[in-house]
Amino acid sequence: MDVDAADAAAALPRRARRRGRTTLLIAAALVLGALAGTATGYAVQYHRAPTALPPLAQPQLVSPKALAPDDSTTNKSINANRHHKTDDDLAELLLTAPDGAKVDGRGYESLDIFTADFFEEPDVVLPDLVDTGIRRVASTVWIQGDVGVEVRLLQFNNRSGADDYQASQAAYMPELKYAGNRGVAIPGLAADLGHVWVDSEVRSGVRGGRALARRGDIVMDINYYDARGKASESDVMELAKRQLERL
Repeated sequence: MDVDAADAAAALPRRARRRGRTTLLIAAALVLGALAGTATGYAVQYHRAPTALPPLAQPQLVSPKALAPDDSTTNKSINANRHHKTDDDLAELLLTAPDGAKVDGRGYESLDIFTADFFEEPDVVLPDLVDTGIRRVASTVWIQGDVGVEVRLLQFNNRSGADDYQASQAAYMPELKYAGNRGVAIPGLAADLGHVWVDSEVRSGVRGGRALARRGDIVMDINYYDARGKASESDVMELAKRQLERL
């Protein structure tokens, strides 16, 4: 992240996450070896001038004749040229847990539960997220052996809101309280749009990792926990790449 980007990120609301209820449940489950309770893209951005498109081969394009709406007409069919798969069920785009994993929740989180579980000051963050245009949060949680994973997809009304969230979250990750290092960029993404961190310290026997990336109006937020204290960048990076491929 360059100096200007760092200054801009520093000016954003911190929205610092905490090791919340879901995190504690996962950590306890990993340490005890059993689930302790119920827990609830690629966006390649090159900083270059746009390249002019070549002229069309034909002067006039033939458009299909417009049809009157009927009982089979849907919002998707009306907006066929503007429809994107992220406009459908966002939860369907979440990573699928590996075979043999214990899945503990998959679907949508209400904003009040998400902010209460994930942030140090939920009463401040909740109205802030609403102001920046958050639409919905889809999440899944699973445990496999000594590893626990939380995956969240946060969709906003526009790229500006998603960019604000991703930048404000990434800004504090190098602090010792969190990852304690600068992490690594996700290949194919600008460094300020996608990053992976693995905690420098093992806490309560668990080493954590996190992946944050923005694609369009969606922010991918993955949290990874390893009770062996052996979490690696490659482990978290692989999850990040797989999730981005689904967006």
